[in-house]
Amino acid sequence: MFRCALALVMLAGWMPGQVVYHQTGFTPNGGDWTVWSARPETRPSAFVDQRVSRGDAGSLAVGGASNAAEHGGWERTVKGIAPGAWYRFTAHYQADSVAAENWQVVARLDWRTAAGKRAGQPEYVAHARREGAWTRLRTQVAAPKDATSVVIQLYLSNAPTGMVWWDDLTLEQIADPGARTVRVSTVNLYPRGTSGPGESVSQFLAAIEKSVPAGVDVILLPEGITIVGTTKTFAEVAETVPGPTTQRLAEAARKRKAYVVAGIYEREGATLYNTAVMLDRDGNLAGKYRKVYLPREEVERGLTPGNSYPVFPTVFGKVGLMICYDVFFSDPARALATQGAEMILMPIWGGDEALAKARAIENQVFLIASGYNHPTYIMDPRGEHLSEARERGTAATATIDLNRSYADPWLGEMRTRRWREQRVDVPVPSPGVER
Repeated sequence: MFRCALALVMLAGWMPGQVVYHQTGFTPNGGDWTVWSARPETRPSAFVDQRVSRGDAGSLAVGGASNAAEHGGWERTVKGIAPGAWYRFTAHYQADSVAAENWQVVARLDWRTAAGKRAGQPEYVAHARREGAWTRLRTQVAAPKDATSVVIQLYLSNAPTGMVWWDDLTLEQIADPGARTVRVSTVNLYPRGTSGPGESVSQFLAAIEKSVPAGVDVILLPEGITIVGTTKTFAEVAETVPGPTTQRLAEAARKRKAYVVAGIYEREGATLYNTAVMLDRDGNLAGKYRKVYLPREEVERGLTPGNSYPVFPTVFGKVGLMICYDVFFSDPARALATQGAEMILMPIWGGDEALAKARAIENQVFLIASGYNHPTYIMDPRGEHLSEARERGTAATATIDLNRSYADPWLGEMRTRRWREQRVDVPVPSPGVER
């Protein structure tokens, strides 16, 4: 069960902390701030702009200097870091003529040992929120075990006509947030020769009662639970959402006090969708996702693709849904992860497990699958199975910690690093179009 009260506080608005460093307003010479660039040829235009501020007069300005090679900006060392302690850093910026703020506007924490060497790997300040004319960046991270100081780095990268202004900076020491655990079960069942959707759904509900232990937070069922085992067509089993099947799933959700996710076929007027539904602990419809990537076999049988990748808030964090053929393409999982999904629940019929592993690793998410011709498992952000249900009528169950870091020893925290280094500004040509 999800037991970490501190995590609830984090989700509600981050934890209060002890201020280690705060500054708004800057003197004309920058004070303790210095300008950094890798070499003289990449040095930006950096100055204190007294006209722009969030509070006291002055902000740290960085300009591209009409130089495509420009990269760098302002730095300041903050001493007195407690090794292994948790910190939250917040910075605010305004940008002008910057094409891709996610990678061109850079805030980082670069930890240092007592000897002045780099400790661990730099941490990108990755969580962004617009606040009027300003954008707030924030991160919450543990200092490396050998860190005694940190270099705050505020850069502009490769934006020759761009400008960024930095102000209102805060570094706080906070309590260790502890574990944020979620107990997940995913069911392996393949009904055969049923009389119709009702009987197939009944078998899945019976499997939950038999194989899913008490106290789980999330229960996952496969794709198309209303058609598997029947001889029906999509049109014959399609129903509204909410509808009869979501009502039955809601009863299971209320009984187990768990989120329940399953794949069904949805009818909206004359349009049919391959849909995954999510019921919350009280049996309410928490959300639905219409499968975006339809194989031609489903299109030829009358289904229509969805056109969005929604992310759903839960009491333990954000959840995304994918369905089967989505796993063959990189953008569904990426779209969910970039919106903050930490766990992707995937009802699936059959598909390439190697691609599923890639989706988990490249997006640093937990990927949970319930399949017929695809294994039923709980996969961590390293692409490793925490649990697998090999036999029909069984469930894979595991407790996962959404606060656990899976940082690479050489590359650092890749989840947030990918957010801040993703080149969303580079056009992707249309597939198959010769030039």
